[in-house]
Amino acid sequence: MRLRRSHRIAVRLGPLISLSLSNPTGTAVFSQHRVSARCVRTDGRATMEDALLLGVEGVKKTILHGGTSELPKFITGTKVTFHFRTQLCNDERTVLDDSKKVGIPMELVIGNMFKMEVWETLLSSMRIGEVAEFWCDIIHTGMYPIVAKSLRRIAEGKDPVDWHIHTCGIANMFAYHTLGYEDLDELQKEPQPLYFVLELLKVEQPSEYNRESWALNDEERLKAVPVLHGQGNKLYKMGRYEEATLKYKEAIICIKNVQTKEKSWEAPWLKLEKMALTLTLNYCQCLLRMEEYYEVIEHTSDIINQHPGVMKAFYLRGKAHVEVWNEEEAKRDFEKVLELDPGMKKAVRKELAVLNMRMEEKKEEDKLKYKGMF
Repeated sequence: MRLRRSHRIAVRLGPLISLSLSNPTGTAVFSQHRVSARCVRTDGRATMEDALLLGVEGVKKTILHGGTSELPKFITGTKVTFHFRTQLCNDERTVLDDSKKVGIPMELVIGNMFKMEVWETLLSSMRIGEVAEFWCDIIHTGMYPIVAKSLRRIAEGKDPVDWHIHTCGIANMFAYHTLGYEDLDELQKEPQPLYFVLELLKVEQPSEYNRESWALNDEERLKAVPVLHGQGNKLYKMGRYEEATLKYKEAIICIKNVQTKEKSWEAPWLKLEKMALTLTLNYCQCLLRMEEYYEVIEHTSDIINQHPGVMKAFYLRGKAHVEVWNEEEAKRDFEKVLELDPGMKKAVRKELAVLNMRMEEKKEEDKLKYKGMF
């Protein structure tokens, strides 16, 4: 699922919410019961949508505005564009989120394991142009605070999740922590039924739109990784570093979407981690060329904390420390490089010479600066 914005990062929450922006957390599994949902029209007539919602416990539907034409086909891979409004079940019907106020419709791909699983069911009961209100019990709303956090961050122009290589959302998801929004924190601590008012805007079959990485299934994501990796490498060699970072980042997110379904530190997870590690180091190398030194230090430190034996992470961090005059930190990193790979002696000697030159330049700059102060 995604918000329609030019700035998008494909991500999944946990076992993942397919968000284009997109966070790692875990997939909520709700047991299915045989209690029927109720679907009513304001004119009281029974509808085909009523039958489509049978078998879903804890859902009640009221059509506020009828749609047009026949019920669309909602097969796996179908992209659905819609507006939503979320309200509490209190006397005031307090509005939590409203995509119309933000001015950005939502997009969801059927079958892509969107964390608010019930939304696929609700939307699949609707016609284009229809506006319907759904009451959903807590068996369907438990994941809403996590989903809403990501949607709000996208609307604010922020990345919905921390996609760094060290992120492991599964552990975080089941331990209470602040989401950064007081109303969502309360809802996370005490789940409750919610009203969702949905307006179905557009339905596109898989052959009718170009699928971006966020809309791919796991098999397609893994196939996309080497392609994106190769494109990133080519762009790097051409000196188009910013474009290369986008390719590397997209590949990392594809991997992380798949990896969160694997058990941490077991063979399949480690294989994916190795792939993500290589891409993250390439990403950092681009940042170094773009003179984003503090960001390089941040990302490589994340890698080192998780994988303390990765020589290239120390090497790139050392180079970044050199550029921001962190003399002692740079020396420590280069010492660690030699400890991990004595064959890097020539490269380290060269970097230490650059460090000495940079520190001399800094001293001269400081002299001139302080000379004018007295």
